Amino acid sequence: MNQTELTKLMMELKDNELTVAFAESCTAGLLASEFVKAKGSSDVLKGSLVVYQPEVKQKLLGVKKDTLELYTAESQQVTNEMVMGLKKLLNADISVATTGLAGEGGSENPEKPVGTMFVSILYDGKAEEFREVFKGNTESVRKQLVDYIFQKLQGILDDHYNNR
Repeated sequence: MNQTELTKLMMELKDNELTVAFAESCTAGLLASEFVKAKGSSDVLKGSLVVYQPEVKQKLLGVKKDTLELYTAESQQVTNEMVMGLKKLLNADISVATTGLAGEGGSENPEKPVGTMFVSILYDGKAEEFREVFKGNTESVRKQLVDYIFQKLQGILDDHYNNR
């Protein structure tokens, strides 16, 4: 998403009086860092937590140890629990959580290759889950995921908030 599109997204969030919060694992703060490049972000962004290690996901967001053990830290189930914990903690209008495999290691396997990303978005009493596989090096995968999330936020605005 280019700067003009990001500014448009931010202004629409602001015009709808919506706040946003992030729980970031694989993006390690990149999501919030890119988000605040747009004018008006101080009125929209409630906060962002970098919850890189499983223990931090448990401690800060209430992700269950059983969920981590059963599904791995890089899973849709963990991302879903992260977004619920984020909603309780920061109570933003739109909560976004993400985990995934930006590089080798972790729970990588043939069904979940490097580049597999999980996103959960909670808004207006609804939850949406996304699983995407991006190609490229670690930095490229992270950047693609951030752009993907911004596009999802724009889609949510277009479908659920604009023209109310």
